[in-house]
Amino acid sequence: MSPKTQEVYIVRIRSVLSHSTQALIEGALISLLVVGLMAGTAFAGKGGGHTTTGGGGGTISLALMDGATVAVYGARAGFTVATTATPYPYVHLMCSQNGSLVAEGRTGFFPTAIGNEWFYLGPTPNWQGGAADCTAKLEKYSNKGWSVLATTSFSVAP
Repeated sequence: MSPKTQEVYIVRIRSVLSHSTQALIEGALISLLVVGLMAGTAFAGKGGGHTTTGGGGGTISLALMDGATVAVYGARAGFTVATTATPYPYVHLMCSQNGSLVAEGRTGFFPTAIGNEWFYLGPTPNWQGGAADCTAKLEKYSNKGWSVLATTSFSVAP
């Protein structure tokens, strides 16, 4: 095999490996987002979640949707977020009943995020009805993992 032919093969192998690596990373990201959407779009709050500043550079508050005056099981809820700490903020929502986690999800609150900037208020396999207590965290991601910028807590009406 001539040196020129070997060079062409090496360039082609590098191209295939580079493309394969990028495809694997994209697939892993999409899988993570799909699992997050499936597991985490079941949440709400019972009217008036309060805004809490987390000392990390942001604020988050419950934003009821669909004309609701209180957040109830089976409806939708969003959040109003503000931060200068990252251009890609996420909301991580966790709800529990009697101390047991019944719903959890994370979604991006920036224009290019995949999915919606709101959460369904149920059901989940572990939350088939009833009241729940929820905490929403405004977060950012870095190579060191997730950092909490602010939190808010609220109750879900049955």
